[in-house]
Amino acid sequence: MTNNNTMQKKILLLGSGELGKEFVIAAQRIGQTVIAVDSYENAPAMQVAHGFEVINMLDGLELDRIVAKHRPDFIVPEIEAIRTERFYDYEKQGITVVPSAKAANFTMNRKAIRDLAAKELGLKTANYRYATTAQELQQAVSEVGIPCVVKPLMSSSGKGQSTIKSESDIEKAWNYAVEGSRGDVVEVIVEAFVKFNSEITLLTVTQNGNPTLFCAPIGHRQERGDYQESWQPAVVSDKDLFEAQDMAEKVTEALGGAGLFGVEFFLADDGVYFSELSPRPHDTGMVTLAGTQNFNEFELHLRAILSLPIFEIKLEKTGASAVILASGDSQNPTYSGIEELAALPKTDFRIFGKPTSRPYRRMGVALMSDTLETPAQEVVERAKVAAKMVTVNL
Repeated sequence: MTNNNTMQKKILLLGSGELGKEFVIAAQRIGQTVIAVDSYENAPAMQVAHGFEVINMLDGLELDRIVAKHRPDFIVPEIEAIRTERFYDYEKQGITVVPSAKAANFTMNRKAIRDLAAKELGLKTANYRYATTAQELQQAVSEVGIPCVVKPLMSSSGKGQSTIKSESDIEKAWNYAVEGSRGDVVEVIVEAFVKFNSEITLLTVTQNGNPTLFCAPIGHRQERGDYQESWQPAVVSDKDLFEAQDMAEKVTEALGGAGLFGVEFFLADDGVYFSELSPRPHDTGMVTLAGTQNFNEFELHLRAILSLPIFEIKLEKTGASAVILASGDSQNPTYSGIEELAALPKTDFRIFGKPTSRPYRRMGVALMSDTLETPAQEVVERAKVAAKMVTVNL
């Protein structure tokens, strides 16, 4: 007879935003214990977790303290701004870092993951350089050419990312990148502009002792470096999809561990370009909350972490997500238009419960689904209309 208590694990979630919140809900549903950690109180995931801690996760001693206090079975990072080098010590203590200490360290820093992909694994990427000063940025731009994209090595949700369209943009791009940088790394990556036709996220699930699985590709549109709408399935040729899956499998295998990775690609006339990778559920993957698959991305991440076998990932509907953004600063945001959105057919939504708002902060998402025969673009347009019905009141 199996003792069901052996499956109950304690998870320390580092970062408690909306993605972490959905992960906690998935974990709660199958009896796991989660302690949510972030730098501010009442973060979304804290609202549904068993317990919480408020610390600066870039403080290694503070991280050590809460790890020793809670003695988790798993450490699940949800953001970049963490003293990730401590993860190697936690692994030596017998704690599983998700997906692995190597994956967390490499992917929290764009330099490490880009060099792994381009130099070690030989994946096709945009031409790129690094810069640690405004003068180095000037030189890097002259080498990769204009237009080009500048991103901090450590940031999230598009913060600090901009496109240089003329030499007059260089100083502004440097200042914006430094302002949007997370952690104590002041360095940027400068990428040549890829003339892509579309960009996709390939949710890739690595498992302990079982094959790597792929979700149907997700298309997305960005503004200010952050996604605005995503849809599943994206239209991708068999050739490009095979190429993307091959790249995703190579890079996730090199990073090791089990869990869900969000691997981003550009699709261009001359093939597929590797762009970025997150070792956790991806914001564009919130479209899976529309019931597009038999398991959403948070459930897949959890099952892979717990070594629960995943028989298959089956696409069941066409779906889209569209973000609900704040227009200004508020210490107590409220919402109007929810009733109108809820009255729409084949529609759902999430309000994340963030305690404060600022301009363009993602406060919720509208979700739309339809049959697999329905064109994705039609579902996207309906999701955009639904999202615009909701106003964040300041």
